[in-house]
Amino acid sequence: MSVRLDQSTPTHHRPPRRRRNLLLAGLTGMLLLGSVLGSGPADAAPAKSRSQSQSRSQSQSRSQAHGRSDTEVSTTATGSDALPFDLPGTDVLRDSSHLVFAHYFTPYPLSLDNKPSESDYYTRNYLNPQGENGKHAAYGGLLRDRPLPVTPSTGDYQLANLEQEVRTARDAGIDGFTVDLLSLTGTNRQRVDLLLRAAQAVDPGFRIVLMPDMTSLHTDANTLADQLAELAASPSAYRLADKRLVVSPFKAEAQTPDWWSQVIARLRTHDIDTALVPVFLNFRSNADRFAPISYAFSSWGNRSYATQGNVTGDIALAHSKGKKWMQAVSVQDERPDQSVYDEAGNTETLRSTWNHAISDGADWVQLTTWNDYSEGTQFAPSLHNGYAYLDISAYYLTRFKTGGWPDIVRDTAYVTHRVQFAHIDSAEQQPQLMLPRPGTATPRDQVEVLTFLTGPASVSATVGTTPHGYTADAGVHAEDLPLATGLTEATVSRGSDPVATVRTVYPVQSTVKVQDMQYYAVSSRR
Repeated sequence: MSVRLDQSTPTHHRPPRRRRNLLLAGLTGMLLLGSVLGSGPADAAPAKSRSQSQSRSQSQSRSQAHGRSDTEVSTTATGSDALPFDLPGTDVLRDSSHLVFAHYFTPYPLSLDNKPSESDYYTRNYLNPQGENGKHAAYGGLLRDRPLPVTPSTGDYQLANLEQEVRTARDAGIDGFTVDLLSLTGTNRQRVDLLLRAAQAVDPGFRIVLMPDMTSLHTDANTLADQLAELAASPSAYRLADKRLVVSPFKAEAQTPDWWSQVIARLRTHDIDTALVPVFLNFRSNADRFAPISYAFSSWGNRSYATQGNVTGDIALAHSKGKKWMQAVSVQDERPDQSVYDEAGNTETLRSTWNHAISDGADWVQLTTWNDYSEGTQFAPSLHNGYAYLDISAYYLTRFKTGGWPDIVRDTAYVTHRVQFAHIDSAEQQPQLMLPRPGTATPRDQVEVLTFLTGPASVSATVGTTPHGYTADAGVHAEDLPLATGLTEATVSRGSDPVATVRTVYPVQSTVKVQDMQYYAVSSRR
């Protein structure tokens, strides 16, 4: 199936440079997959995550050296040679009133123990079906992907890694993180403090929105307000131009508007005025109740392209009440420990949610999520996806923030597919399989070749052993091909000259040890 998408007028063409980053990541991944069968005792387990206690329901994601400061913001494109377009400079993107945040989930930083990736906590205990003393054996292990491995470092590795994540997000055009405040004490709270420090050290213009998670915080209004006031002492805590502190509670409807009014009043005793941006699991049922105390509205959103029909009406309703709207933009969602996944349709959910934010007039965007690997929703560079989803997202982010589609100046191809078939009925090391979420799109077995082209070109692809060929127009073009076992390779040619080549590194298999319904992604430019 061929689909022509967001057309952009090309201006000039420069042949791409071939890159080895993805191959190295793939080799690392193969080594890690070979090592996860060895388990060890849990020696540094993070605090229990939201998805292990109360889930978000679906009505409802470069420097490593500690001490480096990047407080002088770049005014030129950073890393644009890895993209099909020239990403505007940070100063240009930040001049927009349209803001883009990424949801930061504290249980999954780049490293949990500062050990080599082949033996670190992710490998031993989260990717390993028998990890954490068999705690996750029923569903084949807690996670299916992990952050791109980092080299162990000296000094304060946790702060250094958070600084790296701030740089990565900033260099992708993201304005800041909405940080999930899971607890008021312990490891996850400490990581919020460190994230605020990291943002201030790297880039004082990078904003951190405080997001109390009301699925896990069971406290009174005054205690929460006092803790928010402590965090608000950081210059990186996001405030509006009028100095109001932005507080954006997840599942705000877990408490009443009167309760939140108590939080706002208590913050005022700390000389802090508040702009409340509640994130709802059920927006329509709560819009009227929360309107008098809210600056803006948001919904956690859905994770399938087939379930976005309410977005247009939600944004219109928010605007009719004089409120800004923060739109959820997502890639995909799978939750082994909850036995459920959404059908994302390769990159169709990513493109659909971005296009809704753009065409329906959202004011802000929240990428859901930066790094919640337990829900498989990560935008952050990961072992299985590299930078692909973050790179694709940057194209739409640029349109959202500047008002114009960027010119495509480098021919680029992305390939996405699962590494197993959707309708498997057994997995050797996973007795409890995931099922499609009710209402999600029908699961499908497709390879998608997504091209960003400066002009029309021929595309030849081999999926397993089956060859395919077609012509792709200039601009953005998605082509769906039947999934087959083995690897996929695609080459974009103009005349007799190849201008982009991409090859997957994780083969599709017909029998599996664990079920994995995520779409893996690869780029021709990394």
